[in-house]
Amino acid sequence: TRRSSDLWAGSIVWKPIEERLRKAGHDVLRPTLTGVGERKHLASRAVNLDTHIEDVLGVIDYEDLPKIVLVGHSYGGMVVTGVADRIPDKIASLVYLDAFVPENGQSLFGLVPQDAPRPDRPPIPAAEDYLTPPLPPEAFGEPTPEVLDFFRRKTAPQPTACFTQGVKLTGGIDRIGRKTYIYCNVPAPTTFTQFHEKLKSKPGWTMHTLPCTHMAQSDMPNELTALLLAEAR
Repeated sequence: TRRSSDLWAGSIVWKPIEERLRKAGHDVLRPTLTGVGERKHLASRAVNLDTHIEDVLGVIDYEDLPKIVLVGHSYGGMVVTGVADRIPDKIASLVYLDAFVPENGQSLFGLVPQDAPRPDRPPIPAAEDYLTPPLPPEAFGEPTPEVLDFFRRKTAPQPTACFTQGVKLTGGIDRIGRKTYIYCNVPAPTTFTQFHEKLKSKPGWTMHTLPCTHMAQSDMPNELTALLLAEAR
């Protein structure tokens, strides 16, 4: 069983991977986080990183999930880190797909290199100033026409507190024995190169590299599926 999350568009980005994993005989859950994707109507000033951590914890609890493979992509790395720290005994394998890997107290904005593209904040009404617009797809390399179309149709601003709130960790995540990082290196270096470099020599981590842009679900779905299937063995 897997749980995956994403930013600005919701879990729809995982649909092609879900279909492949189900054909291979696995159960898959890809709930969308509060205020994002098909739940964007729930966006408010109250939505933050803690909200999204509780979203995922709630799914695991109410679905009575056993040991799971927990996957986070991009911003989703912030979320799965908080989840895994709370329920390490339920996590068989923790997978970061080109994702942020925070330490205690760190926020997403605090982990973005100063010379990297930051979310563009065009003038917006004061009543909506708690929202951060999506990065343009070009920030993730050279997107395919399909990815460009997806971004135009599916992305929407996300509550800024998701990016500014630091994750609260108590050390539970250190009890998880299997951790994997999948690094997408086109075009390198990227915002996520720092995590690949930091973790590649750290005990307990398995490292993989996919020669594609940040949108691995669209760029290399078969290769990504194979890596995730290996985590379920």
